[in-house]
Amino acid sequence: MSDLQEEGRHAIDSPMSPASVDVHPEDTVLEENEERTMIDPTSKDDPKFKELVKVLIDWVNDVLVEERIIVKQLEEDLYDGQVLQKLLEKLAGCKLNVAEVTQSEVGQRQKLQTVLEAVHGLLRPHGWVLQWTVDSIHGKNLVATLHLLVALAMHFRAPIRLPEHVSVQVVVVRKREGMLHSSHITEELTTTTEMMMGRFERDAFDTLFDHAPDKLSVVKKSLITFVNKHLNKLNLEVTELETQFADGVYLVLLMGLLEDYFVPLYNFHLTPDSFDQKVHNVAFAFELMLDGGLKTPKARPEDVVNLDLKSTLRVLYNLFTKYKNLE
Repeated sequence: MSDLQEEGRHAIDSPMSPASVDVHPEDTVLEENEERTMIDPTSKDDPKFKELVKVLIDWVNDVLVEERIIVKQLEEDLYDGQVLQKLLEKLAGCKLNVAEVTQSEVGQRQKLQTVLEAVHGLLRPHGWVLQWTVDSIHGKNLVATLHLLVALAMHFRAPIRLPEHVSVQVVVVRKREGMLHSSHITEELTTTTEMMMGRFERDAFDTLFDHAPDKLSVVKKSLITFVNKHLNKLNLEVTELETQFADGVYLVLLMGLLEDYFVPLYNFHLTPDSFDQKVHNVAFAFELMLDGGLKTPKARPEDVVNLDLKSTLRVLYNLFTKYKNLE
């Protein structure tokens, strides 16, 4: 075994480390005071960690399906900024002024810098702690990449359900006075959905729920009157906002009525019998709203399906503001 490998092995097996970790030789080639982080292998085997990685990979691939981009390994496929650029452009509906393809490391870093600056411009005002850097993403640091994607998914209210309370043990190896020293830290990747969503700015509905429940009933009555004016054309009637829109069927039909088109029945589940089918319906209704020129709803499809009244009201109020004068 070479001195370098022996040095790395000693650092990882030292008393500072509660668990032994295999360190690849290339992971231990450090300059003085440089540090390298890696996920403890036992954390990588944690079912919730695996689920988080899978959910994020599937989400990125869903967003980029038209780009014919298929991500298989987050840290390997996102490090050069190419996929991140396409992802942000799709999510934010913007075009970034960056070179399309860059082979050199300098070019990759410049591109990544531009993409991350755009991300930071979106996230900073909402109080996100930025737990990634150009160096960590370009260095294929999986923890940093996951922090970034979780933040983007939450910010853009991705129609996915992230597993809650996912943490990983991270081994930090630092070179001091020619010797490698290691320590373990716990990185929290997700908390509860409510806490993560709580980073968003409060709106009128938060105020209504917290301080003016009497006015809330007035808003509900106005929205019920509005939706029934249109749903009555199909001999449908709503009396309970939080429950009757939860499966997405009335939302889809309402969009068809408001925009004056027939929604083909093969596009949604007319009698959904599972959570996923209901989420599909609500997400499809959201797509119809975007096609109609409305902004992305602040709610997530899952929130509507889970009978979250505030989320349902936000979606319906969005429709009310645009179509209230429509006969």
